[in-house]
Amino acid sequence: MATKVALGYSQPLTFAALRVVLTALILFLVLIVTRRSLRPPPLGYTTVIGLLQTTAFVGLVIVALHSGGAGKVAVLTYTMPFWLLLLAWAFLGERLHGVQWLAVTLAFAGLVLVVAPWQLQDLTSSLLTIAGGLAWAASALVVKLMQRTHHVDVLSLTTWQMTIGALPLVLAAVLMYSGGPDWTAGFIWGLAYTVIFANAVAWVLWLYALRTLSAGAAGLGTLAIPVVGVIAAWLQLGEVPTLAEGIGMVLIVGALGILAAGGLAAGRRQPPPADEEPIVQPVTD
Repeated sequence: MATKVALGYSQPLTFAALRVVLTALILFLVLIVTRRSLRPPPLGYTTVIGLLQTTAFVGLVIVALHSGGAGKVAVLTYTMPFWLLLLAWAFLGERLHGVQWLAVTLAFAGLVLVVAPWQLQDLTSSLLTIAGGLAWAASALVVKLMQRTHHVDVLSLTTWQMTIGALPLVLAAVLMYSGGPDWTAGFIWGLAYTVIFANAVAWVLWLYALRTLSAGAAGLGTLAIPVVGVIAAWLQLGEVPTLAEGIGMVLIVGALGILAAGGLAAGRRQPPPADEEPIVQPVTD
């Protein structure tokens, strides 16, 4: 909701660039204060993660949110666990069980109803959001592949992938700049919230979860967010879903519930490696 409010005062790419650049600066400051190395993690992996997780995911979802409803975007963004389950099955050997296939089937049916491809006026926003969710899932896959051969500090990886991913967003924002943002109280609040909590805190915790959980189980940890997003958009922004959207959202949320009930046991937390560093203490959720 904070992003949707802020976008009322800014172009989407301008906001996206400000959001990730400010977050990267804060994270570099935390690295310095905690006396951690400023040396980047393996650059090839980090670059791919940054382009997927920051450039593609943040950019696509914010552009989609500028023209689409916050509730719908929240639901479609958090189809990410389904894409991640499929990618982990294909590339990491994390097997899908019967109940997970049922959840994926229900989610796909719900996805069709929410996207409503027969309604072209809102199709672009929906497709951009789905692409963003897929990019997020792909970035998680690359993180898991990297962790097979490298032990990487979570905070350092978060900082450097965001810095690298910010560069194309800044370039795009400059090329498409036409004024603004309006530095109102609403914009400043929305920007501050997304920089500190939605980016700095959330991405550190997300990459930490990927280091200690299976890919599928980490994705399941995001399942409550689309429910909160739909309810908040309804109450705060007055976005009432259509009947088809409502049924589709129920199917997707139901599928998420099936995964939460039947899939978490397969991805329970494993004991961390003996040399694992504790997550940086100044960053809390």
